[in-house]
Amino acid sequence: MVAPERVHSTEQTLAWSRELVDPALRAAVETLPASMHRIAGYHLGWWDQHGVRTSAGGKAVRPTLTLLSAALVGGSPREAVPAGVAVELVHNFSLLHDDVMDGDLTRRHRPTVWSVFGIGAAILAGDALLTLALDVLAASGHPAAGPGMRTLSAAVQELVAGQCADVEFERRSTVDIAECERMASGKTAALMGAACALGASFGGGSAEQVRHLRVFGEQLGLAFQHVDDLLGIWGDERTTGKPAFSDLRNRKKSLPVVYTLASGTPEGGELAALYAGTESLTDRELRTAAELIDRAGGRAWGQAQADGLMAQALARLEHLPPAPATAELTDLAHLLTHRTH
Repeated sequence: MVAPERVHSTEQTLAWSRELVDPALRAAVETLPASMHRIAGYHLGWWDQHGVRTSAGGKAVRPTLTLLSAALVGGSPREAVPAGVAVELVHNFSLLHDDVMDGDLTRRHRPTVWSVFGIGAAILAGDALLTLALDVLAASGHPAAGPGMRTLSAAVQELVAGQCADVEFERRSTVDIAECERMASGKTAALMGAACALGASFGGGSAEQVRHLRVFGEQLGLAFQHVDDLLGIWGDERTTGKPAFSDLRNRKKSLPVVYTLASGTPEGGELAALYAGTESLTDRELRTAAELIDRAGGRAWGQAQADGLMAQALARLEHLPPAPATAELTDLAHLLTHRTH
């Protein structure tokens, strides 16, 4: 695989990152107890529920942010691999628990872990990945490992708080946009910020460089969540790997939904009536809800917010010395805010 400074497409950048991170990720997961190893490998797309090898893994966006952040401050991406592995483990811990809480039956075009192995097993596997993430950092022996563990732990606390708010919002009749954005900042932006901060730290960056890259990651993460919420309504099931209208089925107070409910429009009132019901929404009602959000401007607002946040994130890179990784991070930011899955 070519070095990152010679990569000319985001797909190649992601492939380069996976080539560096995947062996270390697999080695870490190998240390889990057999029961957890089997479930984690299934979730990560390495084999099916019968142990037959497959290739259905994720994109490894967060480790890529980590490695590129290390390169951007003049460090070696290879030295940042343990940080990239730790971030990916935490991300997958959150996915395992998220699928249980949302009751989602599919992820990455396959049955979710809890639907195959049971709820208890999925929760325990998530716990195992979380503790493994901290162990990987501790075992790295890198000078930045100690502070890195605190950085990652703080991000997990924010992630848990954001997820807790997300669940709470489902029981509330009203949620304002500021609350929803704070929830998204914890649920998604905190870990992306930590991914970039860890990469900069493991790359030997200064405190100021670490701070700029953390904010870059946080703003990119919030933009990512805006797009994720749009895909949760209008994403194509064939590309997202999740059921159509999945967020609406769960009556989630996602960003475009909250925008519409707070819009003061007739569409907002109609959507509020649909969300106030207790029966499962029919396919027709789901389509109606999506149309209401679109007509109220929620879809256009979400994409505009994502674009604005991405611009703010990229402005942070202007505070750092020019480097080949700048172009890679810029291209990745564009991909994450204009993706289809």
